[in-house]
Parts: sequence; structure tokens; C-alpha cells
Amino acid sequence: MAKPHPPLEPEQFYHVFNHANGNDNIFRADRNYRFFLRLYLTHISGIVNTLAYCLMPNHFHFVIQMKSEAELRSFYSKKIATLEASLTLQGLCRLNSQQFSNLFNSYAQAFNKVYNRRGGLFISNFKRKKVTSNEYLLNLIHYVHNNPVHHGFVETVDDWKYSSYQALFSEKRTMLARSETLELFGGADECREFHQKEINKKFLISEGETLEAFVSN
Repeated sequence: MAKPHPPLEPEQFYHVFNHANGNDNIFRADRNYRFFLRLYLTHISGIVNTLAYCLMPNHFHFVIQMKSEAELRSFYSKKIATLEASLTLQGLCRLNSQQFSNLFNSYAQAFNKVYNRRGGLFISNFKRKKVTSNEYLLNLIHYVHNNPVHHGFVETVDDWKYSSYQALFSEKRTMLARSETLELFGGADECREFHQKEINKKFLISEGETLEAFVSN
């Protein structure tokens, strides 16, 4: 029996990821990537701080921190008129998961309509892994940003335009928690340097990351 997915608890860090169903692609054109990120802003930006992301043709990765319980309750109270003040933490976590499901369902419906496609676009039940240490978090962000290099799409981490790496060092407006992410590494220079190192895959795997499930192009 598969293990239940961990609840998306307030203030905790997570690796959220998923893969296309079968041999299909989630993103076929540049406009697909942009549309997915717009939907992410609509459905998810109000409940998380986004530290890193990478969108690949057939899978994606996000590194997030859920917002505080007070912020989450405020967000949902504006969306759900009948939200009860006595909503339990468990109920709040279910709403968090539902927001992600809403994102994926909205994207899949639009994608299927554009490409005259039927059936599930994503593997059911999006994956999430709780991040339990700072070392884990740093190595995970490195892994996410270097995913296109790992798959052979580009030669350097700077070259892939569908990740958050370039935005970390830009002054342009971004959905990222830019300053908080850079601070994790000790600053912009330290962040760049860390991303040039070899990733500690053994550490990630020891933390329960099933990286090999997402290595196919």
C-alpha cells in the first residue's frame, strides 16, 4: 500500500513535484510554460512562499514554504464565504492540497481543450515531500535548478528559461521569495557558487527523495 502523502502544514518546507501521465508532455510550447506559471500565481501564490521551481517538458518541481496559519486562514476566508473560524489544522491542510489540485485540474482542462486531447494529463495525486533540514533544503534547490542540465537540455544552469534560477539574481519583479532564498545560501555570490558544485544526491536520497522516478526526458 502506498504511503499517504504528508499534509501541507503551515510554515513547513516542501518539495512539490509531478510527472506527465504516460509518455505525454505537460508543456509543448513556450506559451504552455507561461500559462502554467500564471495559474500558479492565481491558485498558489497566496498560500506559499516560492523558493525555487523548474518546469521541464514532462515534469516539474517546486520548492515551497507554506505560509503561516494566520495567513492561510485569511486567504481562505476571502475565497470561501462559509469558512468556519473553528476549522481544524487538518481541515486547513486539506484546503492547501485542494488548491494545488485546482491548479493542476485547471491547467489540464485548458491543455486538453487546446490540443484536442482527452484523459488525465498528470500522474494522479501530486507528490510532495517535507523538507526536514537546512542541508536538505539547499541541496534540493540545487537539484531543482540543475534539472535541465541533468537531463541534457542545456549545458549550464543559467541557460534554462523555465526555472527560477535567473530570477534569483535579477532586479525584476518576481513571484519568488527572492531575498529569503538567497539568504539561505548566505547571499547571491554564495548561491551562485553553491549551484556550481556537485549535488549531494546521496544525501537527498537518504532523505527519501525518489529522484530516479523523474529522470526520463
